[in-house]
Formats: sequence, structure tokens, C-alpha cells
Amino acid sequence: MQIRPHRIIERKKTRQIKVGDISVGGNSTISVQSMTNTLTTDIKSTIKQINLLEDAGADIVRVSCPDENSTKALNKISKEVNVPIVADIHFHYKRAIEAAKMGASCLRINPGNIGSKDRILEVVKAAKDYNCSIRIGVNAGSLDKSILEKYKEPCPDALVESAQYNIKLLEDNNFFNFKISVKSSDIFLTVKAYRKLSDLCNYPLHLGVTEAGGLLTGSIKSSIGIGQLLMEGIGDTIRVSLSSDPVDEVKAGYEILKSLGIRSRGVNIISCPSCARQSFPVIETVKKLEEKLSHIKKPINLSIIGCVVNGPGEASQTEIGLTGGGNDSNLLYLSGIPHTKVANSNIIDKVVELVEAKLNDTK
Repeated sequence: MQIRPHRIIERKKTRQIKVGDISVGGNSTISVQSMTNTLTTDIKSTIKQINLLEDAGADIVRVSCPDENSTKALNKISKEVNVPIVADIHFHYKRAIEAAKMGASCLRINPGNIGSKDRILEVVKAAKDYNCSIRIGVNAGSLDKSILEKYKEPCPDALVESAQYNIKLLEDNNFFNFKISVKSSDIFLTVKAYRKLSDLCNYPLHLGVTEAGGLLTGSIKSSIGIGQLLMEGIGDTIRVSLSSDPVDEVKAGYEILKSLGIRSRGVNIISCPSCARQSFPVIETVKKLEEKLSHIKKPINLSIIGCVVNGPGEASQTEIGLTGGGNDSNLLYLSGIPHTKVANSNIIDKVVELVEAKLNDTK
């Protein structure tokens, strides 16, 4: 039986690069990224947060390197974690060189604030010497002064011109192991800049709406911007930037990919908003199920519908479905087939039991 068929998005095939052992671009899986918010010099806390991000599904993790002590800390951090580490570099080119020596898999540099052409070339040499990739991180909030003078304000053309200048700089020095981002906190500016850049180059694109805001507003803005580009086949790796726990960024990233049928992880709950027809407390039930099933990493679709209006139809499209019924008699489905009736008081335990059993059967 076909469960939850998805439309296939025709993705632009870009040049493939490596960030540590993770491939980005080409035919590789769209990766999910996040960034630590611990002090990098607090090695124990940083390693702990990276491990939490990896457990949540992060493929790549970025770490801020504002000073020499932070770049030195990368030497131990990179050896104690499994995911590749991106060193986030601003203002001082020597931090990038140090990070490459200390084990970073990628150097994220913002050309608008890294310094002169000669300094950028020294960073390129370090990346070559230590087998690091580079992310050209163009940001509307930190464009080069000459570009701002030309365009008067951040705009798609300004972001793309900055990206093109730095692409040529790397290409002229025979360096091609890089990806690019052209981010803004404005969704329209972001989308237009990525579209234009995608038409002009074949390098992998790192998608994101920068400084998107808190958990709710930031997730919405990011899903509109990142989701729109992904639907057009643009993008090879994503980071949802939230003023929230970094783990929330990873979860939001996977929700975007799951919604588009691009990549799945964990339990995907299809549930109704609830109404007067509900035969059990849908909202509370879904909250408890999300909590009890949060440890599951394998993809599985679960429908929780409060009445028979849409319940059977949704259940026919999910591995496990629950439809509300009268007289405290709700019906559970397995792969669209009625399985057993369950009372309200036993819904949580029974659904968790069935999910666990379903996953065990697929091992």
C-alpha cells in the first residue's frame, strides 16, 4: 500500500563539495545545519551541545570563533564530536587560518568584513592546505561599503554582486570547494537573491533567512523563504536561524523538509485542530504523543483525528491512524485497515505501543 505519496521536486544539480565527510550539492541529501550558542572556549559545554544537535539530526554544526582561544578550542572539540564543524569567522582573517589548522571542516567567512583581498587569499591558502571547504556568507546586514555605496541599500543585486566578486576571487586561485549563501532578514529580498544567484552559478547554495526571530515567528518566516526556494529546486543545505534553543532550529529544518516530502525523520503527526465533534481531547493527546515519541528517529506517519469526518480518509494514508468514535470507542488503523477499538483513557499508551511495534517490525 502506498503511504503518503509525495510530489517529486526537480532539484537543480549543482557542483558537489565536501564539508568533512558530508557531501553538499550534486545528488547528495539536503543537509540540516545549526550553530552552537555556548562559549567556544567552554569546551565541555560546546561538545555537549554539538552532541545534542547531532542527536536531533544536525548533519553539520557551526561554531563561533571570535578570538584565538576559541580557535584553539576547536582542536579538542573537533576530535570529540562526530559531525563536521564549521568555524564562523568575522573581522579577523587569522582566526580562519587558525581554525583550519585546528580541525575545522569548513570556514564560514563574510567577505564584507573579513578584510582585504590579500587577507582573503591567505584564508584560501589555509583552506587548501588543511582540506577545508569554505562558505561565502553574504549578508544584507554586512555588505562591503563599495557595494552599499553603489546600490544605496541592501537589495538582491547587491547581495549577488558581492557573491560573484568573491566567487571569482576563489576561482582565480583555483579553489572550488565552496558553497554560498545570500541571506537577509527580509523574505522577499532573500528569495530574489537566491533565485538570481542560482541562475548565474552552479555552486551549492546554503539556504536561510537570517535573524528570522523567535521560535514561532522565525519558523514561519524561514518555512516561507526556505520552503519556496526548495519547491523551485534551489538549495543544497539549510539552516533555520532562530532566537531559540539550537535544537529547535534542527527540528524546524526537518519539518520544512518533511512538509515538502524531501527528507523525513521521526514521527510525522497529522492531526486536526479539534472541534465540538471530537470524541477525545485531540490537542492534549497530540502534545503527549509528541513528547512520548520524540526519541524516535525513523520516519513514520501517524494520524490523530477527533471524529469520523476526515479520520478514516487520513488513516488510509498513514501507517497508524486514530479516528474518534462515539461512546468512548475510537478506532485505530494499521496501514489504513481497521485494527482495534480503544477507549479515551488508553489512547496514549496504545498508540505508543503500536508505533514502537511498527518500528520493530521494520528493523
